[in-house]
Amino acid sequence: MRGGMGNMNGMMKQMKKMQDQMMKAQEELKLKTVEGTAGGGVVTIVANGHKEIQEVMIKPEAVDPDDVEMLQDLVLTAVNDALKKIDEMTAKEMGKFTGGMNIPGLF
Repeated sequence: MRGGMGNMNGMMKQMKKMQDQMMKAQEELKLKTVEGTAGGGVVTIVANGHKEIQEVMIKPEAVDPDDVEMLQDLVLTAVNDALKKIDEMTAKEMGKFTGGMNIPGLF
């Protein structure tokens, strides 16, 4: 039975180290950006890894006063594209730590 406690401490240290690395990775995600586009690039959304929209770029040809709905759809599509890319990037970054395990409540 001896040595059981040492193992437990080692495991706790390991967990703490992993948590620290994950916190750092999450901070770094804030610095990374993705681009979501729609309409072949007439609308581009730049967002960071914390799902904050950094930039919205709309080319003049996307602006049709007679068809505002189309522009709204393009913006929506571009935003969703960016958010999807962030989820993929986050899963990839965090997957390094969890080894592909999905730990509930982590993200």
